[in-house]
Amino acid sequence: SNGMAESFVKTIKRDYVAHMPKPDRETALRNLAIAFEHYNEQHPHSALNYRSPREFRRLAAASI
Repeated sequence: SNGMAESFVKTIKRDYVAHMPKPDRETALRNLAIAFEHYNEQHPHSALNYRSPREFRRLAAASI
C-alpha cells in the first residue's frame, strides 16, 4: 500500500472535506482546490518538522 497517499487522503477528508459546504459540484471542486492550497501552503506536517510542504521545499532549495 502507499502509506503517504493514504495519509494525505485521510487528512484531506478529516480536516477539510468533512467541514466544507458541498451544495453542488462546482462549489465542491472550488472548495477542494482551496483546501489543497491551504494544505500545501499552511498545514503543518509532523514528518516535515511541523512545516508546510511548500515551506519545507523552499527551505530545502535554499540550502542547496
